[in-house]
Amino acid sequence: MRRKRPVDYLLKPVYRFFENEMATGILLLVMVVIAMIWANSPWSETYHQLWKTHFIIGTSEINLDKSIHHWINDGLMAVFFFLIGLEIKKEIINGELSTLKKASLPIAAAVGGMVVPAVIYVFFNSGTEGIDGWGIPMATDIAFTLGLVAFIQSKVPVSLKIFLTALATVDDIGAVLVIAVFYTPDIQVMQLVYAFVFLGLMYGCNLMGVRSFWVYFLIGVLGLWTSILYSGVHATVAGVIAAFAIPARVRTEKHEYSEKLRQWAINYQNTEDEDGPFVSRSKMEIISKIEAESEQAQTPLQRFEHQLVPLVSYFVIPLFALANSGVTIEGNIIEMIMHPVSIGIIAGLTIGKTVGVLAFSRLLTITGAGSLPTGGSWLSVGGIAMMAGIGFTMSLFIAELAFSDPELIAHAKIGILVASFLAATMGILWFKFYVKKPKIEDE
Repeated sequence: MRRKRPVDYLLKPVYRFFENEMATGILLLVMVVIAMIWANSPWSETYHQLWKTHFIIGTSEINLDKSIHHWINDGLMAVFFFLIGLEIKKEIINGELSTLKKASLPIAAAVGGMVVPAVIYVFFNSGTEGIDGWGIPMATDIAFTLGLVAFIQSKVPVSLKIFLTALATVDDIGAVLVIAVFYTPDIQVMQLVYAFVFLGLMYGCNLMGVRSFWVYFLIGVLGLWTSILYSGVHATVAGVIAAFAIPARVRTEKHEYSEKLRQWAINYQNTEDEDGPFVSRSKMEIISKIEAESEQAQTPLQRFEHQLVPLVSYFVIPLFALANSGVTIEGNIIEMIMHPVSIGIIAGLTIGKTVGVLAFSRLLTITGAGSLPTGGSWLSVGGIAMMAGIGFTMSLFIAELAFSDPELIAHAKIGILVASFLAATMGILWFKFYVKKPKIEDE
């Protein structure tokens, strides 16, 4: 039995926090509060100057000279999009998007949840300088939304969580396409050619059976990401397309792996040990074989995803939130909220998402092409539709791409924060007062 060290008792509350489904959402909320307080404190200038500080990678002749803000949004967020790409590929191969029957309802819901908010935003901003922000209210922040669902999980069957995850996955695909097609200014064709060469090299490694994280990382970053960055297409797109080149096959099947583990466990038990605290060489060899075979029994896709989730959830996204959600409020906050950009985002995310998700889902079920998730009702789907209005991460990201005017960016961020708060509140209250605990609980 493993003996507990003093440090284990000290870290127990930390472990307990990060094991909680709400951890990511709570951490994001804390970062937003810190950013807003900092940006409106007597030290607000230090907040803005910090993100403008330049950081150079490379030599004096060949280098990437970007501000910390750009390194976060163009660099670290590519890791976030890579993780999204892995999740999308997994859902397409063997998940809620693997067949048309499974995918039909979340696809319809996601399309409605993108189209209706965009139309509402255009209604408020048609003919104004804010029209380019139409893509902002199309997004759903899956981390925040799933974290919020954990508050009312007794009323949300597993099937409805799966529906929400699939909906958000399709939503992410839509957001990536919007970024790639509509928020790309000038394109350098030759750099895109280089990008396709590096992408082809990644697929070649896949076909040859290469499974090393570092091989794909080096080709993906030094080749694909850099080429797309210089091409004019937003560099985060590289993360998504790189994910599709990652192998999704095991080399050692489950039964074979189980048999080998059983035999190695017997050998380990029967191997004599050395005196003292050290493990014998023979036992070290057995442990090494188990480690190597364990890697072969996993798909690289799942292994990379497992390794990246903590990095993205507890570092990349919180840092992005800290760097992007701080808005210095100058003048009347009500006037900022009532600006067409803010109103378009608020109406799009709170009303548009709810109406779009519900209406398109209803249309699909009427035609018989889809059905409600097991244990779900239209009231519970309505609550999920409200929560889908939490745009936060993706919406903030698109806002930075849509506008160059700091004032419009500030209005957009205020709109996103207000809308996300309203959507979260509406969803929680809806489930609390109108949705009963489901009779059928998925296991």
